[in-house]
Amino acid sequence: MKKSILGTLIVLMFVAVGIAAAPPLTFTFSDVHANRTAMETDTFAVNNAGTIAGDFVDAKGVQHGMILAGKKLTTVNHPNCTTSGGYPAAIAFYGINSAGAAAGFCTSTKTSLFTGFVYSAGKFTAINFPKSNGTQAIGINDAGDVVGAYLDSASVQHGFVKKGSKYTSIDVTGDTTPYAWAINNSGQMVVFAINSAGGYDSFVYNGKTFKKIADPNASTTGTIARSLNNKGDVVGAYFNSASDEIGFLFHGGKYFDVIDPKASTQTKPDGVNDTLEMVGRYLNSASATLGFKATTKAAAGDKVVSTTDTGAQDSGERSLDRRQASSTP
Repeated sequence: MKKSILGTLIVLMFVAVGIAAAPPLTFTFSDVHANRTAMETDTFAVNNAGTIAGDFVDAKGVQHGMILAGKKLTTVNHPNCTTSGGYPAAIAFYGINSAGAAAGFCTSTKTSLFTGFVYSAGKFTAINFPKSNGTQAIGINDAGDVVGAYLDSASVQHGFVKKGSKYTSIDVTGDTTPYAWAINNSGQMVVFAINSAGGYDSFVYNGKTFKKIADPNASTTGTIARSLNNKGDVVGAYFNSASDEIGFLFHGGKYFDVIDPKASTQTKPDGVNDTLEMVGRYLNSASATLGFKATTKAAAGDKVVSTTDTGAQDSGERSLDRRQASSTP
């Protein structure tokens, strides 16, 4: 009997040590400004080279597409794009691949419909779902596959994926207004939609099955997943009981809060690369939207393990780290 109790105590001790040794993640935040005179900078995507895609509003209130590689700013304008009104009207990029090709959309000044495009090497390629009443190109992978949303002839919204010249519609059974927001090199997509209760449901979709992404701290308003990397890590934001948008990183089977220390009620991670560098937006105390970049670091000596390496995407475990380092969607 004593031997059995001793064995149990040893097992419990090892379990306790294992729990205590679980590596926390810490996030180092910095603001992103397109240039010194930008009134607003929105950072929506980041590739493995650290190049950021998004938009910025200049000193005259004009919005431009943005590709920012370190301090090198490429300002992008489309001849048929609205340049004011913010999301979703004005020009912006929401995805970028390793070759620097960026996916985006705007409201057309010619048709007043959403028009999607990919911008690469100074040229635009139109992305428009056939016979649609407007298309939003949002995510792009290294193969040039594009995801987004479109309105059909009855102005009902659907998600889509474009591979080569083939467009495929994406819908979520029981939900409405689906968006396909990002796609990785394995063809996994993040999709979110509105459920029957009016909240957000999010999924990782492989073209056949939907795997739910739901932060355990979310209220009934739900979770919006906005990006995933090639390792299967997912970022986005969930709504808490106060209707604040709290950023999250789903990594290694766990949900980590991602909160910019300067944020008031909103932190929205919009993009993540394979080194867990994140970009997004936050709302400050003056109710201004600012872009941010955040780098991720595990505890000393611990390995940052990818979500796909763990095989535990549905564990629902949660790890929190809110330490400060030096418009939906």
